[in-house]
Amino acid sequence: MRERFDEEDWRESGACRKADTALFFPVSDDAAGPAKAICAICPVREQCLRFALANREEQGVWGGLTETERRRIRRRRTGADRSLPRHAA
Repeated sequence: MRERFDEEDWRESGACRKADTALFFPVSDDAAGPAKAICAICPVREQCLRFALANREEQGVWGGLTETERRRIRRRRTGADRSLPRHAA
């Protein structure tokens, strides 16, 4: 289930609001430093990351994490779901 977010609740407060959008779409994880530096001081970093994970954003830096880092989180969550015991009906 997708988590709903009111864009005005958090996006308007993002530290990235006035930054160059290209910073958040680096050519590699190694080049993500400038975007991550902005995210590090952002008051809505957590909401941004939750949005990206809930909506499976596959490109760019969201909530201070690169595509690769968010993919790892999703894999860990999926792995945790698989490790839970299933109850017999």
